[in-house]
Amino acid sequence: MTWDRALVNLIGLGLIAFIVWFFWLVKSEGVRAVAGSSGYQEQMVLVKGGYTPDVIVVEAGKPVRLNFVRQESASCTEMVLLPAFGKSARLPEGETVAVEFLPKERGEFEFACQMGMIRGKLIVE
Repeated sequence: MTWDRALVNLIGLGLIAFIVWFFWLVKSEGVRAVAGSSGYQEQMVLVKGGYTPDVIVVEAGKPVRLNFVRQESASCTEMVLLPAFGKSARLPEGETVAVEFLPKERGEFEFACQMGMIRGKLIVE
């Protein structure tokens, strides 16, 4: 094997390792929802090509209000589903939509668009 082929192979392996690390091994700590004067743990979630933040940390036994703001016209993000809490909501473009629920159990719970392509995670501590 010549030096140029070896170099190309090493660069290729390095890129593959980076992609695996970036997409599957990096764990986001998440954003802690803020306890407001209303008694709810609140977090604003931007919907634009994904959810920002996509990992939200809340406390069990305290009500949660997630305020979704959709700033895109893609049909996939027209709805958000929180199946573990029996909640879903339509997200009209440019409007803030509040989704309220009470997490009773600790654990990690997914929220997603109706197609399941865009996902987020709620960590209940």
